[in-house]
Amino acid sequence: MTETAEKTDYSSTLYLPQTDFPMRAGLPQKEPETVARWQKMELYKKLRASAAGREKFVLHDGPPYANGNIHIGHALNKILKDVINRSFQMRGFDANYVPGWDCHGLPIEWKIEEKYREKGKNKDEVPVNEFRKECREFASGWIGIQTEEFKRLGIEGDFENPYTTMNFHAEARIAGELMKIAKSGQLYRGSKPVMWSVVERTALAEAEVEYADVESDMIWVKFPVTEGPDALAGAFVVIWTTTPWTIPGNRAIAYSSRYAYGLYEVATAENDYGPQPGEKLIFAKRLAEESAAKAKVTFNFVRDVEAADLAAITCAHPLHGLGGGYAFNVPLLDGEHVTDDAGTGFVHTAPSHGREDFEAWMDNVRVLEERGISSTIPFPVDDAGYFTADAPGFGPDAEGGAGRVIDDKGKKGDANDRVIKALIGRHALFARGRLKHSYPHSWRSKKPVIFRNTPQWFVTMDKDFGDGTTLRSRALNAIDETRFVPGAGQNRLRAMIEQRPDWVLSRQRAWGVPIAIFADDEGEILIDDEVNARILDAFEKEGADAWFAEGAKERFLGNDHDHARWHQVTDILDVWFDSGSTHTFTLEDRPDLKWPADVYLEGSDQHRGWFHSSLLESCATRGRAPYNAVITHGFTMDEKGEKMSKSKGNTVTPQEVMKDAGADILRLWVMTTDYWEDQRLGKTIIQTNIDAYRKLRNTIRWMLGTLAHDKGEAVAFADMPELERLMLHRLAELDRLVREGYDAFDFKRIARALIDFSNVELSAFYFDIRKDALYCDAPSSLRRRAALQVIRTLFDCLVTWLAPMLPFTAEEAWLSRNPQAVSVHLEQFPTVPAEWRNDALAEKWRKIREVRKVVTGALEIERKEKRIGSSLEAAPAVHVADPDLLQALNGQDFAEICITSGIEVDGGEGPEDAFRLPDVAKVSVVPKLAEGRKCARSWRITTDVGSDPLYPDVSARDAAALREFGFKP
Repeated sequence: MTETAEKTDYSSTLYLPQTDFPMRAGLPQKEPETVARWQKMELYKKLRASAAGREKFVLHDGPPYANGNIHIGHALNKILKDVINRSFQMRGFDANYVPGWDCHGLPIEWKIEEKYREKGKNKDEVPVNEFRKECREFASGWIGIQTEEFKRLGIEGDFENPYTTMNFHAEARIAGELMKIAKSGQLYRGSKPVMWSVVERTALAEAEVEYADVESDMIWVKFPVTEGPDALAGAFVVIWTTTPWTIPGNRAIAYSSRYAYGLYEVATAENDYGPQPGEKLIFAKRLAEESAAKAKVTFNFVRDVEAADLAAITCAHPLHGLGGGYAFNVPLLDGEHVTDDAGTGFVHTAPSHGREDFEAWMDNVRVLEERGISSTIPFPVDDAGYFTADAPGFGPDAEGGAGRVIDDKGKKGDANDRVIKALIGRHALFARGRLKHSYPHSWRSKKPVIFRNTPQWFVTMDKDFGDGTTLRSRALNAIDETRFVPGAGQNRLRAMIEQRPDWVLSRQRAWGVPIAIFADDEGEILIDDEVNARILDAFEKEGADAWFAEGAKERFLGNDHDHARWHQVTDILDVWFDSGSTHTFTLEDRPDLKWPADVYLEGSDQHRGWFHSSLLESCATRGRAPYNAVITHGFTMDEKGEKMSKSKGNTVTPQEVMKDAGADILRLWVMTTDYWEDQRLGKTIIQTNIDAYRKLRNTIRWMLGTLAHDKGEAVAFADMPELERLMLHRLAELDRLVREGYDAFDFKRIARALIDFSNVELSAFYFDIRKDALYCDAPSSLRRRAALQVIRTLFDCLVTWLAPMLPFTAEEAWLSRNPQAVSVHLEQFPTVPAEWRNDALAEKWRKIREVRKVVTGALEIERKEKRIGSSLEAAPAVHVADPDLLQALNGQDFAEICITSGIEVDGGEGPEDAFRLPDVAKVSVVPKLAEGRKCARSWRITTDVGSDPLYPDVSARDAAALREFGFKP
């Protein structure tokens, strides 16, 4: 080799990757710039214009609450929605996303009240519309903040024209929906026990309640038998309860004819209070001994007590005579809700304080009246948790004033202690104890609720609409016709609808849409289209504040109705009715959307929330669900699977992740997790996604660098080498997987497939093999031109397929490749020809790769032992005793495939000491060094280096390429 040749620099003759696309993404700095660019170019409007005339795909946004910065649950939710919308937009649909906000309700009202308390102001002294104005301004401020936070996540939608439940048109539509329900006869005023928050002074729906463990007083109480079979004269029926404060509201005792009961006599007693020897008591047989142990007594069994005996019994109230009250009879009622797994087999029935108690009482109204027992339900507890005059001895006239169940801070009052003390004083207490159990709490104040009888407005679940259907039957039918992802959501929602009581609509608050109707003292509702039209017209122009303005009653009733008879209802609608009505003023009223929605997507808690209320509202007014599919995601836990909480210090906020790593990293986490279940997130998981992202980005970067030399030349599919056709086959397979995955909302399947394809099949296989041809082949090389065409196709497919998931990275890559393009998000997924699919070719190359795997394993050991520096220094002998595998290698340049300078393949078993892999039978490899000289241009070791005298230090292939370049050393 001449000195000149040794020093010849061939780098200018190599097609080495060239790109400005950086290896380090810098997402936290770059992403906000992209968001600003999208806003400046009005990408949302361009998307709508580009999709004009296409079939609409509508994902209706479940409205977040406008009262604080977004948390990780918001991020998960919005990213999932954005990926769905973008994926449909890029597959030929007009996927318009209209974000929305829930603006009414207690949390905002509380925030304004807190401000008042800090200033020493009393909310009740402030004009209601002045208070509502402050609530509106508070919500508006947070909508602005959350909008920017959602945009930072890469969410694309109509943020300039979102929907809000406090928009005047929305408030009018919500009120109008209630009027429709009233007109259909499904709305009624009733007195029922509802969950009541003393702290918040309002009724709560089931969806506004969560459960937490508490420790409660539990008592066993004796009710003396006053009427019944002679054999039971002087006996006591014993009940058990964990709410002693409800005893003043007791009006009956429930038993079950399914169980065996017995009469027992006390034999011995340890305590001076409670049951004493000689007393006779009735229990379910299965629970008698357990109850005796609680009271520290022993029993002797006296006789069986039949169901007919129980039905004939009447008891006195255990507080008879206290405060001059409780002088009524207490009947025994057969109840389906009675169990014999705890307690006594008898259920204390206080129709003022429990749903099942109320239903048992109301089911027996006729029987009660026949027995001379008033069916009137008392109101023993007021809205502040105090006993009323309906609880003699404990109400306002009691010594020390009225007892209280729960105080304003959610703490237990003195009601239990007072009742227990009174029972002991009247020798009515059988036993007492403490019990830790799950109890309902308001999900806003986190304080315990109580069940109390109050007049409220309800939507009936079981009244016939006149067409043979009820709200319950319509809702159940709609559930059957809805697609649920995952499928378990269907059973969950169905169970809730099957069991739910009538819908309590009224709330005793100030901020929200009022129940804008007039009713008389008997609860009859004024149905007058002209009155309703006046109300709705005012709401459209002035908002729901019009209902609370001075002179509203006279204005809306007009002169055709008796103002003395009709009363203006001032209760506020349950906020779930607001959000349940969003489909009307969003999907129906916006021409850029459609009704019903294709998809509703929210967290699994919304089976009792938004999915639920939307279903009921729409079934009540339209007879079907407002959605065709319901998608549910789980909740985000920390890395240990524990609930995130500020007190534990284990929270992860989207703001922190975006600041440190970028929104695309957060989005990649969402895409690679089983979002249908509860997911985990923490530093380790974030780092795992950063690592996966880095590999994916480097794959894209290499393609961009290689495509810098692409002149767009076309190679006919039939002329392409097998390796290129294999890659196109894989694209055909992936195209189907990607489209099916987006249709199934199975993003993890797509993300995993694309990441694995990029790492395993591209970077570690195809690109690795083709680098030599791409860098070193002559410009006219078919192999090189075909590879460029395939990489061009790979890039277009991968970047567009990833765009819904990683919108920032995909945009950066697309504009790097296509500087004149507007946005990758205006593109469509490429059309993949069916002819690319070739399963036979794929099977052939599966076999080739099996053999290659053994070669790679053998060379890896050689590298580790430092016998070679790179695979190009090797020319192994490969022995393939499997005829199928050997046939697959026929006609292949196996050295190129294995990235070696040479290779020998034969059909023998190979020597005993040859390298083998246990999972690839009948293939062995004997490593050998390549013979010849190292090409100064391609670094391959060949025997033809120097065969061209003009280029004495390169191989014949490289010399031909240099001649075509016109390169002169």
